[in-house]
Amino acid sequence: MANRYPRLVINLNHLRHNARQVVDTCAARGISVAGVIKGAAGMVPVAQAMADGGCRFLASSRIEQLAGVKAAGITTPLLMLRVPMLSEVEDLVQVAEYSLNSDITVLRALDKAAGEAGKVHHVIIMADLGDLREGFWDKDEMVDVCAEVEEHMDDNLDLAGVGVNVGCYGSVVATPEKLQELVDVARRVEERIGRKLDIVSGGASSSYMRVLDGNIPEGINNLRIGEEILLPQDLLYLYGYPLNGMYDDVFTLESQVIEVRDKPSYPVGELGVDAFGHKPVYIDKGIRRKVLLAMGHLDYCDYKDLIPQDKDVEILGCSSDHTIMDVTDAPRTYHVGDIVKFNLIYGTNLFLCHSQNVQKVFIDEE
Repeated sequence: MANRYPRLVINLNHLRHNARQVVDTCAARGISVAGVIKGAAGMVPVAQAMADGGCRFLASSRIEQLAGVKAAGITTPLLMLRVPMLSEVEDLVQVAEYSLNSDITVLRALDKAAGEAGKVHHVIIMADLGDLREGFWDKDEMVDVCAEVEEHMDDNLDLAGVGVNVGCYGSVVATPEKLQELVDVARRVEERIGRKLDIVSGGASSSYMRVLDGNIPEGINNLRIGEEILLPQDLLYLYGYPLNGMYDDVFTLESQVIEVRDKPSYPVGELGVDAFGHKPVYIDKGIRRKVLLAMGHLDYCDYKDLIPQDKDVEILGCSSDHTIMDVTDAPRTYHVGDIVKFNLIYGTNLFLCHSQNVQKVFIDEE
């Protein structure tokens, strides 16, 4: 099934280039990079390319992905991004050297598991600075927990540092003032434990904008970056940041045409809801030339986030397994069997990488 579609073409050479550029740009500000592989479903070639690009850590929110990287023999330290479940702490200390944490019960379980495994596990304690996902809201409590790890769990747990997440749930912007709040928390922890923390992790790709702007607060020395390495087009598409030598084609979606026909632009008959219980809005433009592609919601989630490389087509919608395009105004003539290519943003790519119905093809080209 070598010619199966849809397929995702992944350029490992361009991925290594992007990783190296992000790593070097951050290093100039004294910042290390955890290369986040969850956006590529933890695929080992992607992890290897990020490691080759100089990432200090490889990170994912899924222990299965980290286990796959370790089994492949990649020796870059592994970081668990999602706060560990109690049910996985024994496996976690065997697989990952580092984890993000925000609960004392989990930390105590990690302490016990690491001791039983004869290992030292490194923990980064998370602060909630307003995005309202994981992290300590009460900073006095956070300092106390850091002190407990330092003073009573140090045989098995190393208090590696503190961190924050912004933008993933609450859409809070990683402003210099917001990231300075994390530095201030880190200084409180350091004063309490009497030493410097190794890691002050200031967020994900959204915080990379502060590096590009040159206004990231002094004291932030780590970022957890996946999106900007995998799909730097996102900062261009969402925030207007230029690519500046980064490749925007690490991932290319290819789909095959299965029908080309002139049809009305407005459905004919009594209208109800679509397959997902929604009531789409249709615009009557008369008879239009339409192309049907053999992929759908099941593969990429939201058709509105697909970016056709042919700028003269319009994606009208999708069902589970079909995507409908209007190609009336395109200079290209479409035929059944043709391949249509799309650029991607992070959310769409996330679904495609995790879909077993999408073939993954790795290339290593200039």
